Amino acid sequence: MKYDIAIIGGGPAGLMAAVRASELGANVILLEKNPELGIKLLLTGGGRCNLTNNVQDPRAFVAQLGQGAKFLLSALYKFGVIETLDFFQSRALPTKVENDNRVFPLSDRAVDVLNVLAKELKKNQVVIRTESQVKKIITKDNKIIKIVLTDGQEILANNYILATGGKSYPETGSEGDGYKWLAQMGHALISPKPSLTPILVEADFIKALQGLSVSEAKLNLYQGTKEVGHVSGDVIFTSNGISGPAALDLSRFIDLEVIKDLSLEVDFLPQLESSVLDKKLQQILKTSPKQIKNSLDGLVMPKFKPVLFQLSKIDPEKKSSIISRQERMALVKLMKNFKLKIKGLAGFDKAMVTKGGADLSEIDPRTMRSKIISNLFIVGELLGLAGPTGGYNLQICWTTGYLAGESAVKLK
Repeated sequence: MKYDIAIIGGGPAGLMAAVRASELGANVILLEKNPELGIKLLLTGGGRCNLTNNVQDPRAFVAQLGQGAKFLLSALYKFGVIETLDFFQSRALPTKVENDNRVFPLSDRAVDVLNVLAKELKKNQVVIRTESQVKKIITKDNKIIKIVLTDGQEILANNYILATGGKSYPETGSEGDGYKWLAQMGHALISPKPSLTPILVEADFIKALQGLSVSEAKLNLYQGTKEVGHVSGDVIFTSNGISGPAALDLSRFIDLEVIKDLSLEVDFLPQLESSVLDKKLQQILKTSPKQIKNSLDGLVMPKFKPVLFQLSKIDPEKKSSIISRQERMALVKLMKNFKLKIKGLAGFDKAMVTKGGADLSEIDPRTMRSKIISNLFIVGELLGLAGPTGGYNLQICWTTGYLAGESAVKLK
């Protein structure tokens, strides 16, 4: 049997492509190498599924994505945040907006998002083949002729959508298969790198801070003495660096193969100017009869105190009232400009998305159709448009999947 459309990959982009193509009347087969569909989707948002970010203006949305993101602009005008919310809400999935415009299902259950898509696939009679791994893609005259599975079966279709995801979350089966096939078909690739991943630092005291969680910190990124970026948000210290939403967002701008001599500064109290913090500290120290190790409660987190005293060279047993101005200014500087030398990024096993992938100049942004292989469409994480945390990356999947599904139906 020859299908209208064959889709490789049952993640969010592939699922949306299958839904859109099938509701337009196409005969669709969806191939997924895992035993179940949407395994990575179920992990997003800590199992709650941060399904988009409520930045509804396409230009404002694209402005958050960084380099190369204008590629997505025309697609967002076709199926953007408003259309995505309407898609799910019209299918009995109410949503809610939380901090930083993050959108979640009202139920806080990622499985409910997957169930909406699965119900549509069933209604539209999409043929679903799980545990079906592609061995090779056969092309001739710049066109895909068929897909060969590892069990020897062959899948024929008029058009094909590649939605295999990148290399993040490798435990879900994302091993970079799509990059290999794209290269074999003649597509240029931008070297895939982990993105939205923890930052590794060089510091002998970092292990002592493991587990320290800071709300609404500010991170400043430096190359030498020049500031090259900053983000704000929650930070969690690990045994070898920092994680949490702010650190993950900052990681998008770090490529140590290209940029050398990188460091970051943590501002633990961005809501207070240094001068205001100094006055606050003066008041605390002047009026406290205690040792300094017992005087900073409410201002300094307990886990941070030993490192703070170590780096400022203040004896923690010293009485608060006799702390010198020089010592006090050292505390202010550490709380406002806590410097860490960056030595690397965690790998794909810790990354939320992949940066890099298909060269966007070889893909039509109005359709997601390949300019190299005439009946191929490329969607989702394979495009390498790594946005910040907060639902941006899932929106890229919904948008490109929808557009490819619709465009593949129109291509005869």
